[in-house]
Parts: sequence; C-alpha cells; structure tokens
Amino acid sequence: MASVVFMRGVNVGGHKAFRPSVLAGQLAALRVVSIGAAGTFIVRAHADAARIRREFARRLPFEGQLIVCRARDVIDLVEADPFASDALPTADGQFISVVERRPRTLPRLPVCVPDGRSWQVWVLGIHGRFVATLLRKSSRSLVYPNEVVEKLLGVAATTRGWSTILRLRQALETHSSRDRSGGEGG
Repeated sequence: MASVVFMRGVNVGGHKAFRPSVLAGQLAALRVVSIGAAGTFIVRAHADAARIRREFARRLPFEGQLIVCRARDVIDLVEADPFASDALPTADGQFISVVERRPRTLPRLPVCVPDGRSWQVWVLGIHGRFVATLLRKSSRSLVYPNEVVEKLLGVAATTRGWSTILRLRQALETHSSRDRSGGEGG
C-alpha cells in the first residue's frame, strides 16, 4: 500500500523553498507523485517510513520535517468526511492538520479560538492523526489552524486545505487502479 508524505513548514513565504515536482522526479525509485506546492506527496513504492525519510533527506537542499502516513488512513478520513454535518457553523475554510504522532490525551471538542462568538478557528474532530478544523476570517489578526492544533495537542503538525486532501484521495485512487490494471501511472 502507498504512503503519503506531508512536509512541514516548506514553500511558505519563501522559507525552505523548493519545487515539489522536481523532487518527485528525483525520487523516481520510490514512484513519488507530487500533489500541489505545499510539499504533499504520494509514495507508491512499498517502503517504510524510515526509508522514505532517508530518500527525501538525501535530495532536499535543507533539513525537512516529514510526516509519513499510510495512504489508507487518508482514504478513510475522506470517507468519514468530518465536514459532512449540517450542524457545523458557517466558515470560510475547512482544514486538516496532520499531527506528527497521535497525542497522549485528547481534549474535549469542539474547541474554539478565540473562545465565544468571535471564534476564528473551530477544532471539531480528531481522526487518528488528522485534526479537522474550520477557519473563519476576521478583520482582526488571523489565527491559523496549524498553530491552534499544535498548541492544543502539544505535537508538531502541518495543515492542508480540505480540497487538497480530496485531490490527494483522488490521486491515490487513480494510481491504485492503474497499479491493479498493470499500467504505469504517473
């Protein structure tokens, strides 16, 4: 089964900038596919997390923090759809934070930051290593879901928009069906 790599803190404001598609090409032996510009990859070769980290580290021009997950976990998350409830408040964005490791203790949810009616980040669910949040923009300073999740859970995380997670699942399914049919895939 494939793995998914989420890089943390790259290609943000020129910090740790690189071209994901070029890196994916350099990792051809792992059959890597890049999804977007934020450092999200599918590793189609059978490889454990340690090998994946070693191969990425050999090719990155900086020290990168990688969170490696099973592809099946991403597919299960999308099937569970943490944003499906009609009872959720109106928001400007839906995000998934991927945590480095599952936290030892889980908070009571939901958690709103700031608390009350003027919330900007609403943490609504934790699904294994995935944390679902809503973002509501404010005229005041913006609170970003990743910083809320890291502070709340005490573990490193990286955040992607729900639309990126949906594209990731689509790519996983496309490549999986190509593998089963014997095609090369991309």
